[in-house]
Amino acid sequence: MEIKLAESIRTFRKERGLTQEQLAEVLGVTVGAVYKWEAGLSTPELPLIVEMADFFDTSVDVLLGYTLKDNRIDATVRRLLHCQRSKDLSGLEEAEKALKKYPHSFDIVYRSAMLYQALGLYKRDSAKLRRALELLEKARPLLHQNTNPRISEQTLYVAMAEICQDLEDDERALELFKQHNTNGLYSDCIGMIFAKDAKCAKEAVPYLSESLLIHEAALVRTVMGYLNLFLNNRDYAQALALLDWALPFFTTMPRPGCTSFMDKINMVFYMFQAHALLKTGQPESARKSAEEAHCLAVRFDAAPSYAADTIRFVMPGEDSTANDDLGETAAQAAQNALQQIDDPQMTALWQEMCDER
Repeated sequence: MEIKLAESIRTFRKERGLTQEQLAEVLGVTVGAVYKWEAGLSTPELPLIVEMADFFDTSVDVLLGYTLKDNRIDATVRRLLHCQRSKDLSGLEEAEKALKKYPHSFDIVYRSAMLYQALGLYKRDSAKLRRALELLEKARPLLHQNTNPRISEQTLYVAMAEICQDLEDDERALELFKQHNTNGLYSDCIGMIFAKDAKCAKEAVPYLSESLLIHEAALVRTVMGYLNLFLNNRDYAQALALLDWALPFFTTMPRPGCTSFMDKINMVFYMFQAHALLKTGQPESARKSAEEAHCLAVRFDAAPSYAADTIRFVMPGEDSTANDDLGETAAQAAQNALQQIDDPQMTALWQEMCDER
């Protein structure tokens, strides 16, 4: 709490056009006393502060320069979140005060834990990380108060696992990650811990393979979503920028020499690229993209494969397979893409590719 009494006395005195001698006479004190107040060398007693506030026609809190802070739970949580995002160490003092005031509030305990975790990582401070772990343990029995759908018991346990990992307690971190690895959500973390030890390399590979497939599939869906957004808004420049970024990665996902389900997916991306190029007045580049799409379609339909291990770095023999709703064959997927694009110029270009082949 910052008190600005010295500055306020000086400001109010000057606003009234008074000298230090005149103010001292009004209050019945020495000039030296007023000088010390304004210099911050001493503080007037409470009755004099009240008398000055009355004389200056203001309130005591304004004279003190004190602004009442909102210490309700919601406001405190917002400040703690801001400190977490801005890596502000002063938030730790407020967190501890809030924990004393609201020791049974889930929001306060959880947000304080997240602040300690963020600053513990930022400062590489084990003590702060251990405090975060302690607070997460306290948050668990308070979880029934939680109203945020993005926070669950799994959220707490995974945060604890991450902190254990940062504290190099890999055994505890593995235990927690494995217990809450729904649909392979934390296979990357498990694989990374195993991979730290050369003796556990074989145990790392299945988890890393699973994680690679999960995240590559998520990236494909995300790019498709953005692409639909841009094309529906006729923002062809953004669509081309997105594909220029994504296609170099997507086209290198299949193992060299293997036909992969990614060939079928990339065919559709190349068709969208050809369409966007046509719409931006680049017919020659559009033709090259359409040719690439057609080659991928012919290649996939000649030997279709949805096996997961056709993707680079995925463990050979991985028994999972890919699924898509593009069409039963690449040829059908191309027709479905043309219907979605609904552009005569693109349809004519694709028919030209088919006739030439």
